[in-house]
Amino acid sequence: MYSATGLYSRDDLAERHAPLVKRLAYHLVGRLPPSVQVDDLIQAGMLGLLDAASHYDESQGASFETYATIRIRGAMIDELRRNDWAPKAVHRRARELAEAIHQVEARTGRDATDLEVAEAMNISLDEYHQILQESSSSRMLSVEDIGVEENAFHEVTPSNEPAPLELVQKERFHAHLAGAIEKLPERERIIMSLYYEEELNLKEIGVIFKVSESRISQILSQAHLRLRSRLTDWR
Repeated sequence: MYSATGLYSRDDLAERHAPLVKRLAYHLVGRLPPSVQVDDLIQAGMLGLLDAASHYDESQGASFETYATIRIRGAMIDELRRNDWAPKAVHRRARELAEAIHQVEARTGRDATDLEVAEAMNISLDEYHQILQESSSSRMLSVEDIGVEENAFHEVTPSNEPAPLELVQKERFHAHLAGAIEKLPERERIIMSLYYEEELNLKEIGVIFKVSESRISQILSQAHLRLRSRLTDWR
């Protein structure tokens, strides 16, 4: 396959974009527990890059870097899922929290507050924040975890032509997701944008909001679970 200029081989593309793998790996590892080694992410990402170089088709219109970014992230996330370290209790508590958010918001017709969700779960506010912290540190906080591909925040990439029904379903889901994101509380919406679109890390976002890195992690996890609760019908 060739790059956008049609001059580079598969190996050339992989070599030229190796720094992209490292950048994405270090960005991702910043939201994971210390037990996750960045070298493991880089290794998985390089395989994703090689796969991208093998399958890239410039006639589809997307740049190679955009296409490769999604394939690299996907390879890293697949590797993390194969080696899931989170106890089942963490996943269960995150699901319970998302359900509590859904119930509170269905009852009140507005954004659920931390205190309301904690009361619905019959736990203290500190316990609620602990669940958020566990959720953010044990999972990838990827939009994939709420039922949409990583490229929901990016342009469309080369792929096999989807079936008409699948295309309609994806378009409807993306429209629903966009609407759900738009309706998030302002702070959560901005933090998601900074994290996923601007690719700032938690520390950098914390500086902007003048709060700790761990607090940004909690807010991002809360936004993630709020979206999950609002997209229940699409899961």
